Amino acid sequence: MKYTYYQLGIMAAVVSFLGFVVENIWLAMTKGYINNRNMNAPFLLGYGLLILFMYAVFGTPAALRMFAKEKVRWKRYLVYFLCSFAVVCVGEIVLGIVVEALCHIEYWNYSNIPMHITKYTSIPTSTAFAAMITILMGNVFPVLMDWICRINTQWAKIICAVLWIVMVADFFISFGHMIKAKNFYLKWKIFLRAKK
Repeated sequence: MKYTYYQLGIMAAVVSFLGFVVENIWLAMTKGYINNRNMNAPFLLGYGLLILFMYAVFGTPAALRMFAKEKVRWKRYLVYFLCSFAVVCVGEIVLGIVVEALCHIEYWNYSNIPMHITKYTSIPTSTAFAAMITILMGNVFPVLMDWICRINTQWAKIICAVLWIVMVADFFISFGHMIKAKNFYLKWKIFLRAKK
């Protein structure tokens, strides 16, 4: 691959942080509050792992690993979007089932959304996530990776190691709490507008 594991590790941490921000923006807009998203640190590891998977399997829209001979830009983006859509649908269903089986809680439920596919995913939500992934991998990923590649190799290794130790430890601590308590791990919640 074009990048080192350390550089990709830093990118995954950045995306994990962005996932935390995006989920809280959605909560703020729809519910009027933000919270810790079941974690201690502001990282949602699933987002970072998803981006690593997409890069390892599909590459980027500009450098597709599948359909690599396709030269038309919009077709490459369409293929990437459809692959992202399929990955999101399958990923959400698997994650939802696993979390519910381990923690005995309903992590999320899209049943009230039109065109839902099981309660764990829906065409509208998967379309939105697939569009975000395609835009990120097509336009943001290359720019961020260029910036990350400028970091001194030794520093990149240290930064990557520290971020991953924090994210992985927090993941196991937080989900350990959820499994033990059979409930969400709510450490803090900030209301941004008056409760109704």
